[in-house]
Amino acid sequence: MLKTKDLVLVALFTAMIIVLGLIPPVPVPWVPVPITLQTFGVMLAGLILGPWRGGLVVLTYVLIAMVGIPVLPGGRAGLAVLAGPTGGFLIGMIPGAVITGWLAGALPRGETSHTQQGWKAVAPQVFRCWIASIVGGLLVVYACGIPWLATVTGMGLSKAAWAVVVFLPGDLLKALVASLVAQRVRRLELI
Repeated sequence: MLKTKDLVLVALFTAMIIVLGLIPPVPVPWVPVPITLQTFGVMLAGLILGPWRGGLVVLTYVLIAMVGIPVLPGGRAGLAVLAGPTGGFLIGMIPGAVITGWLAGALPRGETSHTQQGWKAVAPQVFRCWIASIVGGLLVVYACGIPWLATVTGMGLSKAAWAVVVFLPGDLLKALVASLVAQRVRRLELI
């Protein structure tokens, strides 16, 4: 059973992903999947809240969209979205948040000594979170989204994989920023 604090955090992070989804998507001419900030929210949820609360955040977000509330980029919603080219990416965000949180593990809270305030103490945590974000927030999401994209569009698996390469630079940057933000939030004991 979730405590009140957990419910508040799940609601807060779900709202954050909704807000990130409201930022207008950037269309990519040769891929029917736009550039959005949703994966940034998925990474943050997993890194800051851990695997189960992070996964619950994204599951809540997806369910809100599936019941018809237009929270997806471009004001989309409903079950028809799952039949489209972005459906696999959307579903992949759920295990993506769980795996990101699981791989990041429990980040240290607060500063326990004067020597831990420097970058040398923070860098390994940021790197671990960055790798967790890449594996969970990108690879898992891509592993679900690319086959779905290939099937829905009929473009073939390898062509679909090559089509999403355009997202890699931005997604790697999102992973790094999410790692820096998550590490800072946990050190400040804000969550």
